[in-house]
Amino acid sequence: MCHICAVTLLKLNLRPGESIFDQLVFASKKAFISGELQPGQVFPSIRSLAAELKIHPNTAHKVVQHLIQERWLEVRPGIGTVVSEMPRARPGDRKRLLQGEIEQLVVEARRVELDLDELMQAIQDQWFRLEKPVEVKRT
Repeated sequence: MCHICAVTLLKLNLRPGESIFDQLVFASKKAFISGELQPGQVFPSIRSLAAELKIHPNTAHKVVQHLIQERWLEVRPGIGTVVSEMPRARPGDRKRLLQGEIEQLVVEARRVELDLDELMQAIQDQWFRLEKPVEVKRT
């Protein structure tokens, strides 16, 4: 029996000027957190990621290795690379988040003249968008 499935459930629109690696890692984490990719689900192979997203295989390999190292993916003999249970945060993760991404967000929000209430509302809206359950279609 042959099983063919869509390679990527990743919603990725490559943006010029940003690292493809960073964009693909972010898209993968977003898919894990939102439930689009479930624990135990087979993750696309390096070859299929590279072909479907039209990126260099070395970039796809680097992304998969990074996600394995960060415990988002695991390698199962005879099956391949699969989605792991969501990894627990490491002690430095919160500090890194608060120092880097939040600072960038605030700088950009102030650049476009958002007030704090608008920024907080946008954050809250996005937070709840990620909590919506995703229907998994099985064939």
